[in-house]
Amino acid sequence: MTTTDSAAHPRFAEALRDLGLDDVNARVRTFPEATRTAAEAAAAIGCELSQICKSLIFAAWGPPGDGPGPEPATGEPVLVLMDGASRVDVERVREALGARKVTRADARAVRETTGYAIGGVPPFGHRTRTRVLADRSLLAHDVVWAAAGTPYSVFPMRPEELVAHAGATLVDVRERAV
Repeated sequence: MTTTDSAAHPRFAEALRDLGLDDVNARVRTFPEATRTAAEAAAAIGCELSQICKSLIFAAWGPPGDGPGPEPATGEPVLVLMDGASRVDVERVREALGARKVTRADARAVRETTGYAIGGVPPFGHRTRTRVLADRSLLAHDVVWAAAGTPYSVFPMRPEELVAHAGATLVDVRERAV
C-alpha cells in the first residue's frame, strides 16, 4: 500500500481542496490491485465490509402521476451512499424520493453524471450535482472508507463528515433481512 498526495483522481483531489479537506487528500491510499468492489476494498484496507461506503447512481422518474405524455428515456440521477455489506432496496429509494420509478443507472450514465467509472465513484466531487441519499447504516462506524475517484484509491472519513460533504439526506434504504 502507498499513500501519496496524488493518489486521488485529479477531479476528486480538486474537490477536496475546494472543500478545505487537504488533510483527507493526504490520507488517500492506493493499492496495486483494484478496490472497485466493496469486498476488494475491505480486503485491501483490512477493515469490515460494512466500513466501505459504496457510491451508487440510480435514475429516478418524477412523482407518481407526473402528467401526460411519454416517459422520458432517462431519469434524473440520484446518488445513494450505502455500507459495503448491504444492498440497496430500490423500492425504498423510490419511496424516499417520492418518485414514480427508480432503476440502477448504466455505466454510461454513471460516468456522464459523476465523471468517474463504476468502481471508483467517490461520494462527492462529481461533474454534476445530484440529489444524494445516505443510508443510516454508515453511521454505525467511527470511520468509513470510500473511493477516491479511481478503482485503486480510497480514503477514510468520519461518516457524519462524509454525509455532510456529500450534501446527503439520511434515509433507511438498505434491503431488510428476510
